[in-house]
Amino acid sequence: MKAERVVRGCFALSLAASVGLSLVYLAGGSRAWEGVLLAAALGGIAVGFILWATRLIDAPDNVEERREQKPGEGLGLISEVLEQSVTGVSRRKVLAGLASGAAASLGAALAIPSLSLGPQPGRSLFRTLWVPGIPAVDSEGGRVRPEDVPLSGIITVFPQGSEGAGDSQAVLLRVAPDLLSLPEARASWAPQGCLAYSKICTHAGCPVGLYRAQARELLCPCHQSTFDVLTGAAPVFGPAVRPLPQLPLAVDEDGYLVAQGDFSGPVGPSFWNVTQ
Repeated sequence: MKAERVVRGCFALSLAASVGLSLVYLAGGSRAWEGVLLAAALGGIAVGFILWATRLIDAPDNVEERREQKPGEGLGLISEVLEQSVTGVSRRKVLAGLASGAAASLGAALAIPSLSLGPQPGRSLFRTLWVPGIPAVDSEGGRVRPEDVPLSGIITVFPQGSEGAGDSQAVLLRVAPDLLSLPEARASWAPQGCLAYSKICTHAGCPVGLYRAQARELLCPCHQSTFDVLTGAAPVFGPAVRPLPQLPLAVDEDGYLVAQGDFSGPVGPSFWNVTQ
């Protein structure tokens, strides 16, 4: 039947287009070809099922008046019906196989882009590159002593060997030790009055790059979030509601600043750690 050949062709076209879509995507992708092949894959399945439903489904039963049959005539009719049934079943199997293959290949083609999502972040947003004993260095890789930190300024520091790491950057400053009002558990985190806080604002992730020396406050210029450095960078103004995570510092035997461990909490905006 012509309609049956057309249905087979539609399913075969859809299957071939789905395979082509997968190959094009894996080869680097082309938006134009991906669009054409996706349209062919979906259109082939749609047209194939429409024609199958409208052209190949059995027509309504016709009632024939009962007539008198001659001896042996019924056997011939039975053989003819059985032959037609076997042929119909065979054809349906072929169509069903093509339809299943087209649907499966299309599903596989649509699932392949999930490979581009990359690995799951896991706990990577909850830790940085600071580890116990790692030296704090400036953007040029130079190690820093407490006396190198000005009382009225700030220095951006990184873990040694990871200069420029965005999530690990910290603001280093120095105040008179007797002015500090840190939590008791952090009493040893600020040797000689040196404090280090994450440079990533806890509001929207902007860099906290301004320091009001007289008020001893760090300021995020994006939305004016302000943090009191003497009390553990607690927010005192602006939209930020979470303190800047503090980096525990120590002085090694050579007189240089090193980290005692990672920041006191996840760095960056609060919505990064909503699952905690």
